[in-house]
Amino acid sequence: MSMENLGVLRGDKLILRGLLFHGFHGVKPEERKLGQKFLIDVDAWMDLQAAGKSDVLSDTVSYTDIYRIVKEVVEGPPKNLLEAVAEHITFTALAKFPQITAVRVKVGKPHVAVPGPLDYLGIEILRYRSSFKPDSNLFNS
Repeated sequence: MSMENLGVLRGDKLILRGLLFHGFHGVKPEERKLGQKFLIDVDAWMDLQAAGKSDVLSDTVSYTDIYRIVKEVVEGPPKNLLEAVAEHITFTALAKFPQITAVRVKVGKPHVAVPGPLDYLGIEILRYRSSFKPDSNLFNS
């Protein structure tokens, strides 16, 4: 991790925890047919100082805008891998909100057919604006 990126992670951020949506992601036919719950956490780093001083929503990114991105991706067209779900969320957030400098997305599956108790299984990715390529056309956002 570069010093620049390390500095980003020490800054201000929006936090969304425990977003729960029903989606049809997975490689197994029953996952595509029946679907399942997905548990999402998002951190979006950006400078919140102007909003803190002005108390004006237009000086920040609304939590509801990030929530909508997550909802559209998780409830949208199915993907095989949780990694692709998370990548789509981070790509869309960085594409829509230039003031976001980094995004961390955690995607969990609380109901997984494995022997033994668990809270969830999942993945976490972290993407930086410094390595973002908006013209890569990975997703239609």
